[in-house]
Amino acid sequence: MKITIVALGVRLPNWINQGVMEYRKRFPPEVSLHLSEIPSCKRNKTASVEKSLKQEAERISGAIPKGSHVIVLDECGKTQKTLALAENMKSWMQDGKNVAFVIGGADGLHEEMKKQANELWSLSDFTLPHGLVRVLLTEQLYRAWTVIKKHPYHRG
Repeated sequence: MKITIVALGVRLPNWINQGVMEYRKRFPPEVSLHLSEIPSCKRNKTASVEKSLKQEAERISGAIPKGSHVIVLDECGKTQKTLALAENMKSWMQDGKNVAFVIGGADGLHEEMKKQANELWSLSDFTLPHGLVRVLLTEQLYRAWTVIKKHPYHRG
């Protein structure tokens, strides 16, 4: 199974990259986790947010592996519990389905990107920094895998 996280933003603080790498390296070979960083559009006084979001959506779409089950992370999405994520992951693994998670930038994502997604999820009712979302998502994916494998990391 291949999991791809497509995230807007490059050159994030080192602690974010270290957090993502810490959980990525824990995955077994049969669950590969890839991070695809997409540069945000340059914002200036004359550029419309709508136009920038559309350009970013095109870049994001190009980074999503063909045939992936696409889950967009959005504040209006459905919240998930860890055990439900584990059940989803188990199903994806059994079906041989690859999954792509999309994380937007400071202005969110273009509505077309949300409409094209198979699902909209929210990680929290809190507003979270987009870099931190990468770390939280990676940790929760690892935790879901440990639930499936009955690994002691998840003691819930």
